Amino acid sequence: MKKLSILLSFLFIGLASLDAQVTQTVKGTIVDRQSEIPLIGATVQWVNPDENRGAVTDVDGYFRIEGIPVGRHEFRVDYLGYETFFVPNVVVTSGKEVILTLSLQESINELSEVVVRANTMKDQAQNEMATISARQFGMEEVTRYAGGRSDVARLAANFAGVASPDDSRNDIVIRGNSPTGVLWRIEGIPVPSPNHFNTFGTTGGPVSALNPNLLRNSDFLTGAFPAEYGNANAGVFDIGFRNGNRDETEFTLQVGAFSGLEAMAEGPVGKKGGSYLVAGRYSFVGLIGAGSTSAVPNYQDVSFKVDLGKTSIGRFTLFGIGGNSDIDFLGSEIDSTDLFAAEDEDLFVEGTFGVIGLKHNLIIGDKSYWRTVIGGSTRTNGIELDRYFDLGTDHERKLRISDIDNTENRFSISSYFNTKISPKFTLRTGVLYEQTSMDAFFRDRADAPDLDDDGEPDWFTVYDFDGSFGIVQPFVQSQLRLSEAWSLNLGLHGQYATINEQFVAEPRASLSWQANPNYKFTLGYGMHSQTAPLPLLFLNEDIDEKLVRTNEDLDFVRSQHYVLGYDHKLGKDLRLKVEAYYQDLDRVPVDNFASSYSTLTEGADFGFSDDKTSLVNEGTGFNRGIELTLEKFYSKGYHALVTTSIFESKYTGSDGIERNSPFNNGYVVNILGGREWSVGKAKRNAFVLSTKLTASGGRYYTPVNLEASRDAGFEILFDELAFTEQYDGYLRWDVRMGFKLNSAQRKVSHQIFFDIQNVTNRANVFARRYNRLTGNVDQVDQIGFFPDFLFRFQF
Repeated sequence: MKKLSILLSFLFIGLASLDAQVTQTVKGTIVDRQSEIPLIGATVQWVNPDENRGAVTDVDGYFRIEGIPVGRHEFRVDYLGYETFFVPNVVVTSGKEVILTLSLQESINELSEVVVRANTMKDQAQNEMATISARQFGMEEVTRYAGGRSDVARLAANFAGVASPDDSRNDIVIRGNSPTGVLWRIEGIPVPSPNHFNTFGTTGGPVSALNPNLLRNSDFLTGAFPAEYGNANAGVFDIGFRNGNRDETEFTLQVGAFSGLEAMAEGPVGKKGGSYLVAGRYSFVGLIGAGSTSAVPNYQDVSFKVDLGKTSIGRFTLFGIGGNSDIDFLGSEIDSTDLFAAEDEDLFVEGTFGVIGLKHNLIIGDKSYWRTVIGGSTRTNGIELDRYFDLGTDHERKLRISDIDNTENRFSISSYFNTKISPKFTLRTGVLYEQTSMDAFFRDRADAPDLDDDGEPDWFTVYDFDGSFGIVQPFVQSQLRLSEAWSLNLGLHGQYATINEQFVAEPRASLSWQANPNYKFTLGYGMHSQTAPLPLLFLNEDIDEKLVRTNEDLDFVRSQHYVLGYDHKLGKDLRLKVEAYYQDLDRVPVDNFASSYSTLTEGADFGFSDDKTSLVNEGTGFNRGIELTLEKFYSKGYHALVTTSIFESKYTGSDGIERNSPFNNGYVVNILGGREWSVGKAKRNAFVLSTKLTASGGRYYTPVNLEASRDAGFEILFDELAFTEQYDGYLRWDVRMGFKLNSAQRKVSHQIFFDIQNVTNRANVFARRYNRLTGNVDQVDQIGFFPDFLFRFQF
């Protein structure tokens, strides 16, 4: 480490001492916000009082401005009849050309001049139909904040209304909902959890497989989302990959503790504006430790996007992502503080994840387009669990007690037509079809009796499913701009599943009132339905010595979202946003006898309950709360973000008792900030410092029945006391610092960051669980002090 520090110091001093002016190219595309038609003749101007430099878009809406100095800059975009658009804080480095994709909104009042700043639109989604409980994020946000591990989901945990219940996984809780209610989409099609070590039915995992270096500005929605989104009750990640550089070949090399070794290349394809972008990553977290276990995780992933350029029949884009992971937990090498394994067990885990798709975009006239995405995805998950009996004695023996082998393949086709009928009215209608094929097998005999007297616990086949089912989701949605101040979005989403032969129609609506340039009020409603988690649908029940899947006919879980919002622009770069919400849930699967169980309590771990059969849709729940966001966008060398969520999450099982959900933390507060100092004589390099402080209420949990657990030899909980006790509050402080270095002589840039997570080494509670070896209830804490780093080299 000392040698590395000396080397970096010499590198920094050497680069900072050079005085030559370094410039780079800024280019991109300008389109209409509603129709996505390229705007011909739009002017893009570098905002600089000392120099007039700009460009005019061509027939493809494309512009190119050369000779922009390294640093942060602002650009202005003008087009006759459209709102003037300012893009501040465009980061220009020497190692990579800047590519912008900007959308302008047509003015409905030709006599008025409206000026819009891109930074104040960060709280708005890329999808123009999403006007409430939605915001956009991009590569810079994912990599900007301390403690983020270059993880999209961990970035979202900084936003109001979102909590991350576990340092070791990136599952997110949105407004008190289970993580199972989250929908992931990539380039317009739903996909399984895009995480390494993900398991059947979950939406999170320990390490993200999404490479932030490929992200374009994408959307995150937390409630009352538009009609094109379905089969989700909590929120949506609508992820898009950026295009590669259509003019120049560029490379990026990167190394990080969690992201691993990475190489990325991008460049032109053909002569019609096509491009390619491909990146691969290989983990080496085992060299420094995973922080939550002594076992060594291995994972790799590759992502790509190939834009074939403009053709006579539209534009075709091929995209994909794939990864694999494995880890071996050996009981002899771990201790009781391990988050994932036990001392008397050997656990072997492996999995794969993949998505590939083809997108076709056809412009029809000068107001409409037809977009179709065809894709396939796969997820496999294999787990083998061996347990040592009479450990440490002469009678010690090892016995296989659990086998899981799951394969999920999904074919998806999404097609919709979008037309801008007038500056005031836009209509979008389409359909999504998904065909899911499952080959799922799970047998287990952990904590099982020995009924056949062979001296070993008896096997039980938890599920054994080999089949397929489909979901069809038609939708129609519209946006009516009643005036410059009023906007109304209306939509209807339909959903039909072949597995339970149920059809639902779900209305969606939102109203926005821009009372004046600094105040905006929003109101939203949405009905949303979702299938029960698949691991629960396929559970077997032994009925008269015959295994029957008694949960297959469960209805959709239904939720209704009500949201009221207020947005106040306090200054050029400062905004305040407040949203209050209420979510009512019904038709929730619960036991068919009096108990505290509800599927609303599932989904924040690697597995699901394996004994919950013959469930009925008679449970209920609700989430309510208020969220506050105070955001200082980057200017004058610093940025800041403060988010606060105060909420309540309750559910009612078949026993009729209202209980806290395990996600009812009560409050979450995030305080983030960062400062950037330009250094060197030419001021082209920078020292960066950022920090993050997170505090939240403790999670509710069900206490262990210690006496019953000791008698049984395995953990037994007090069902009647479900989620009545609460862990201590969560508190964590992270600090990040680094350098951005731009070469004065070549098109090369370096970035290096050090990320110190949980600076105070606070012991936040992970779980209190029964230890069958000691016969006691042990407390296991989350990740303590942990260093992370990232080095990026672009050329």
